[in-house]
Order: sequence, then C-alpha cells, then structure tokens
Amino acid sequence: MFKKILIANRGEIALRIIRTCKEMGIKTVAVYSTADRDSLHVRFADEAVCIGPPKSRDSYLNMQNIMAAIELTGADAIHPGYGFLAENANFAELCAKYGVKFIGPTASQIRAMGDKITAKETMIKAGVPCIPGSDGLVSSVPEAKKIAKGIGYPVILKATAGGGGKGMRIVTDESVLEKNYDAARTEAGASFGNDAIYIEKFIEEPHHIEIQVAGDQYGAGCHLSERDCSVQRRHQKLVEEAPSPFIDAAMRAKMGEAAVKAVTAISYEGVGTIEFLVDKHKNFYFMEMNTRIQVEHPVTEEVMDFDLIKEQILIASGTPISGELYFPEKMHAIECRVNAEDPLNNFAPSPGKITALHTPKGYGVRVDTHIYAGYTVPPFYDSLLAKVICRAKTREECIVKMERALNEFIIEGVKTTIPFHLALMNNPEFRAGKYDTGLLERFDYVKAIKDLHWH
Repeated sequence: MFKKILIANRGEIALRIIRTCKEMGIKTVAVYSTADRDSLHVRFADEAVCIGPPKSRDSYLNMQNIMAAIELTGADAIHPGYGFLAENANFAELCAKYGVKFIGPTASQIRAMGDKITAKETMIKAGVPCIPGSDGLVSSVPEAKKIAKGIGYPVILKATAGGGGKGMRIVTDESVLEKNYDAARTEAGASFGNDAIYIEKFIEEPHHIEIQVAGDQYGAGCHLSERDCSVQRRHQKLVEEAPSPFIDAAMRAKMGEAAVKAVTAISYEGVGTIEFLVDKHKNFYFMEMNTRIQVEHPVTEEVMDFDLIKEQILIASGTPISGELYFPEKMHAIECRVNAEDPLNNFAPSPGKITALHTPKGYGVRVDTHIYAGYTVPPFYDSLLAKVICRAKTREECIVKMERALNEFIIEGVKTTIPFHLALMNNPEFRAGKYDTGLLERFDYVKAIKDLHWH
C-alpha cells in the first residue's frame, strides 16, 4: 500500500480524497495555487506545496511543478481527481517515468478511450452498441453530406477531442450542414487545438445514462449499476440520480453487461464510467468513456454503500476487485450540484466572498464541499461549490428529502443554483421521472424560481 499520496487537484474532490486516505492510514500532500492558499484541502492535508499562480495552466496543469512537489515530499502515488490532468495520457506517462503510481488507468488506456473515434472503433470490436455515424473523421463538406444522407437527418457533428458541448452542432437538414460543419470545426480548433470532426445520428428525446465501472490489474472488470444524468444545461450535468427512473431491471442488466465488455476489451485498470445515450424506444448506444472518478460518484456510493475513492486506491496498489461490486442497488439517491452561478441571469458565474454559510444535515443527507464562511470563491476555476446528495428508500422520499435539504442550505455573498434545484424538485416532468436531456428547454425555470420567493 502507498505511504503518501499527492492529490493533484483542488476543492471538494481534493478534500474527498484526503478523507479516504486518512481513513486508510495514508499520508497526504495537497498542492495549491496562490488563489487557493486558504482552501480547506490545504489545511487538512498532512503537507501542502504551492505550485504556482492562480491560472490553471500555471499551477494545476503545470506538470513540471507537480512533479517537483512529488520529489520534494517523497510521495509515492498521485491521485488526479477529476478535471485538470485526470485524463491526460502524457501526465500518466510522466508519472510512470518517474516511478510514481498514477491512480487511474495507463497512458495507453487513456489514449484509447480519450479520442472518441478510437474509442468507438474499440467498442464496435467489443460488441458494444454504438450510434450509427461516420467510420472515422470527416474531412470535407461533400463527404459529410454523403454520410448524413446515408444515416438520415437529424445528425450531430462532434469534435473528436471534444467535451462540455464544444465543437458540437445539431443539423436538421442538408441546407444548413455546410454552415454548421464550418462552425463546429472552428470552435473545436479554438477549444482543443484539434479541429477534427465526425458525424453521428442525432438521438431524439435522449436519456444520458452512465454505468459506473471498475477494472483491476489482472484483467477483471465489473460494474456498479447506473446513474441518470439527463438533467443538463448546454451538455453540462446539473442533477444526477441512481437508479434511473427510465430503465428497468432487464435493460439495466443489458447495459451493465455491455459496460463490462467495454472494460475488459481494453483490460481497463481503475474506476471509470461508460456513458450511453438511450433513445425513447430504450435502445442504448455507447457515447464515451470517462477514465477517471466522476463528479457525481457520490450518487453511486450512497446507493451501493461503497467507497469508490478507496476502491481506486486499492486497485492502483494491486488489489483485485471485489465480487461484491456486482450487488444491485438498494436505495435511491439524488445529487444536486450547487454552483456559484446566477440561474436568473443565464447561469452567469458569481465569484466573491461567502459571508454566511449553513449546510443541511439530517439522516440520509450528505454535503461534499470545500467552502466555509469567509471563503472567497475565485474566478479562475470551475464554479462548483458543493454537492448535496440525498438518499432514501424510494425516489419520492428522496425528492422530498432533497427539497428539505435545499431549503436548509444557506450561502450568502454569492449567487448560487440552489433556487434552480428547488424549482426543479417541483417540476412535474422531473417529479414523475419522465424527463430527458431536453427538460431544461421545456422548463421555464426563471418563472419557477421567481414563484418560489427565494430568500
């Protein structure tokens, strides 16, 4: 087992990892930018090293500075969390070169699943259902038109190096394909330094369902059921729940089997997620794999009563995965992401000083957060402040519990998405469990928030 783990991240996920390490008797090293000097992950780690100025590229993305911190502290493993360098194959390679264990998959596995075209080809070979589309990258408008005609409109153009909805365009007919093709390539090039595009059939009324997976160093793989991540704004998740209200036991078994095929096909090492799009007829298609811990991993932890961070560390240390990972869901859990954003102003970022804070408590309520009264939310990073996770025996009880918890959650000094989540808990489609990724386009949440008379 590792003696000391450096956490190459910040905020709530850094704290989350530190807590599990402490329970496992492992020393921790926090790294931080000058903007995060007063953050809780710095205070609660055994050691802390400043790795640069506020901007991510100069600190949390600065591989040389992080490796210098490793050398300085003598850490023998590194946990990347999510975001930043978590899915950076070059960083995983650098860790291996310096004899430091990267808690995650190998560089080759990250590369295989990080490029969407390669990932799709791998999944087709493994027998995992994939969305109809181009066999590879599309290099011209005439080629795009030919493929789109073959699979039928609507289609979606996607950046192969994409994420977060960048370099993505939905095309309803041939007359607007060229304009959207050029726009998608331009945005992809600006966002990722790679303007390569591919085409897929656009799935109407889609549900975003992901399967939590794990694989060890000995080729064994398994899954821990699913999460429904269909509540999204501009392709970014806001609320997740497990199990999904949309799929049944037979479909869960099929999707789980496909996810395990995906894991074993690449001899995946670590914890990860296989993401599927599911159409209104309950056909499911592989979308992508996240080769890291997910923001929404607590939903699975609460339903399964299982520490996924601990499992990551155990797998990295050479421990085989447990057969118990197959056990079925026992409870229902919902997670709301509380961001420093103003939902009444198109979710505009709201950095600043938190002047007062009260977090909800009680049976079945978990809050993962790094904030405190007096903490200044910096403008340089993701706006996530906290995750509220509620667990109950039924979905209905879980929604009522979440509503109660959100009403108890007080954050003053910055705008937050709490009122949005309260409005969502009372949305008829969400309440009935009959929603898809287009929910927010149909939901007048601004009016719903104003009707709440939020304090």
